[in-house]
Amino acid sequence: MSISIYSSFLPHNDPDASLAFYRDTLGFEVRNDVGYNGMRWITVGPADQPGTSIVLFPPAASPGVTDEEKRTIAEMMAKGTYAIMLLATPNLDATFERIQASGAEIVEEPTMQPYGVRDCAVRDPAGNLLRVQERG
Repeated sequence: MSISIYSSFLPHNDPDASLAFYRDTLGFEVRNDVGYNGMRWITVGPADQPGTSIVLFPPAASPGVTDEEKRTIAEMMAKGTYAIMLLATPNLDATFERIQASGAEIVEEPTMQPYGVRDCAVRDPAGNLLRVQERG
């Protein structure tokens, strides 16, 4: 059996800010940008990894989510506790400098973690926590 990761979903609350962050700051290519009923789903991914994507989606579009749950999701996104993604780069210092220069919220500067990984942590415009590991 062969299974690969094709897409992962991260919520957004401002599609233009999220698009700018993932495209301009992280350098991802835009693969799709779909609007429907006043909402947008934006698919991005690394240019050299065409088989892996991130779909930035409006959490209000999730079927079956109550108004109370939508409020809870919005509160968790604002605190940065709703969604997390782990990214990797061969040059953490250069990547961190680029992210920091964009004005993104820095949670943790590049640090050697006690579990043997050097990484940093930032938040995207929606509050999603992104940890960026250094990988050779």
